[in-house]
Amino acid sequence: MIHFMQLQPSPFEKIKAGTKTVELRLFDDKRRKIQVGDTIVFINTVSEEKLKVDVLELLVFASFAELYNAHSLLECGYTRNNIDTASPDDMDEYYPKEMQEKYGVVGIKIALL
Repeated sequence: MIHFMQLQPSPFEKIKAGTKTVELRLFDDKRRKIQVGDTIVFINTVSEEKLKVDVLELLVFASFAELYNAHSLLECGYTRNNIDTASPDDMDEYYPKEMQEKYGVVGIKIALL
């Protein structure tokens, strides 16, 4: 199955460069349809460039705090320059806490096609 997701330019470029291999999302109804082996087409929200990736693994957690504690943040798009200030609260910009509590969260481990 093929899924389409919008992505801001910075994480889009990190995935394209191979430095971001885990995409963090709310585990809502849309993301619950994703399965290992599926394809995701990321669409850059500014340039509309498209990038195809293969879903390798789904890392499901109750919260971003649990995910941040259990998984390498370098794979999630942080760099050596900002990993010391990385916080699960960073994800509040994209997903309100109420939504995180309602659905849980997922790290989608990906590889470029």
